Amino acid sequence: MSDSPEDAGRTGDGTRAVRAGLPEPVKHEPTLPGPVFAAHFHLPGEVTGPYAYGRDDNPTWTLLERAIGGLEAPERDDVETLVFASGMAAISSVLFSQLRAGDAVVLPSDGYQVLPLVRAQLEAYGIEVRTAPTGGDGQLEVLDGARLLWIESPSNPGLDVCDIRRLVAAAHEQGALVAVDNTLATPLGQRPLELGADFSVASGTKQLTGHGDLLLGYVAGHDAEAMAAVRRWRKIVGAISGPMEAWLAHRSIATLQLRVDRQNATALAVAQALKQRPEVSELRYPGLPDDPSHKTASQQMRRFGCVVSFTLPTRARAERFLQALRLVEDATSFGGVRSTAERRRRWGGDAVPEGFIRMSVGAEDPEDLIADVLGALDESAE
Repeated sequence: MSDSPEDAGRTGDGTRAVRAGLPEPVKHEPTLPGPVFAAHFHLPGEVTGPYAYGRDDNPTWTLLERAIGGLEAPERDDVETLVFASGMAAISSVLFSQLRAGDAVVLPSDGYQVLPLVRAQLEAYGIEVRTAPTGGDGQLEVLDGARLLWIESPSNPGLDVCDIRRLVAAAHEQGALVAVDNTLATPLGQRPLELGADFSVASGTKQLTGHGDLLLGYVAGHDAEAMAAVRRWRKIVGAISGPMEAWLAHRSIATLQLRVDRQNATALAVAQALKQRPEVSELRYPGLPDDPSHKTASQQMRRFGCVVSFTLPTRARAERFLQALRLVEDATSFGGVRSTAERRRRWGGDAVPEGFIRMSVGAEDPEDLIADVLGALDESAE
């Protein structure tokens, strides 16, 4: 049987992930029903019931949305979750459904590299955009009079962390909404709605689904009016997930706790190994006790993520390092069961050094992965 919010709050992360969003059992039916492929549904007479047209709702989305909501806020029954075609579709739905010409929004200056494109579009619509860094709760300095505060913690790719409770309290005191990009943390690492945020937004493409084979995004929130606006935006732009992607995502969530725990533990081990290397600088991982973000992260995060960032002395050294890796794919994105790494400056959007590496730690054996990373550092030395 599916868990009620009260039951879900008393179970462990693994149990919740395995059972998240499952329907009531029906004899001879599958535990997780297959994807429903439908552009339209039978609809004689008056328009009643949940399903009428495939751009508005789909039974496969419903189960996935229930699953994600149960992970983001297991102890609440007032949370609505909406899935989207991608993380950027989810991000856009919140920003463009909540803001109007003349409003002000606060974005992180060190956030996801597509945010500058979002800023340009917001400004074209007459919305004032302010930016400040995540670290040191810098966004507090530019919050006055804003309609919406957008938090990315940990930030991507720099892995800075802000005090979400503190920023939420300051924003709410002046009537501003707060959205938190929870992609890096996942619901098993951090629950923004429990920290007071109005929206928890994420790219399900990353660790939530974890296999690098689908695009997905979601928004979870507890304010009915605000979520109605998000739903309306999804309907208007049609940024909907395909039923196959939604079904694959739901299936993948069953292993979320197993993947997250393995990847987080290995990420810490990789970070500790990198810490011993003299050619590595600016090493960041919130789980390291001496990381600048560790104190704040440990107060609001339950797990510290699978991403490690560090800098090698030059662009050439970073490129040789990536070429020397055997178990780590040179690819963008993060959170998958196969480790990836990339030199972020190749995209031109992040304000990081030429030798900056963002590494996503996968589910390989820790000893094998560490040996590969250290071996690549040795091989890439001049």
